[in-house]
Amino acid sequence: MTFIVRAARRLHDHRPGADRGWTLIELLVVLSLIMILASLGLMQYRNSVQTAREATLRSNLFIMREAIDQYYADKGKYPESLQTLVTEGYLRAIPLDQITNSTDTWQTIPAPAEPGTVSATQGIYDVKSGAQGTALDGSRYSDW
Repeated sequence: MTFIVRAARRLHDHRPGADRGWTLIELLVVLSLIMILASLGLMQYRNSVQTAREATLRSNLFIMREAIDQYYADKGKYPESLQTLVTEGYLRAIPLDQITNSTDTWQTIPAPAEPGTVSATQGIYDVKSGAQGTALDGSRYSDW
């Protein structure tokens, strides 16, 4: 019983205004909470960067497909290459594939041969990303 009384007196005997400081356990708890919050923020940041890259890839594919369709509507044939779209003024430049960070990885799909034509050049009917891997929604980049 005397031990409890002495401990209680020690609690009340500290000088007013004196800092008692943090215990090691309190510091560890605070640091672990900060690390958990920082890791959650980092994961969210990485996902937002990946989502932005995927959105840009979809936009670039849409722009190139529109340029191919416009070229076909104007000329009556499909362009021979993506560079043809640039030289003819349908695109300012070949867009960057945001996943591969290159303009050389685009996969072009040749146009089907029209019946009754003997032309050796069929032209580009569609374009897809040459990136390997899957998007955040589970679809493959090469299927877009």
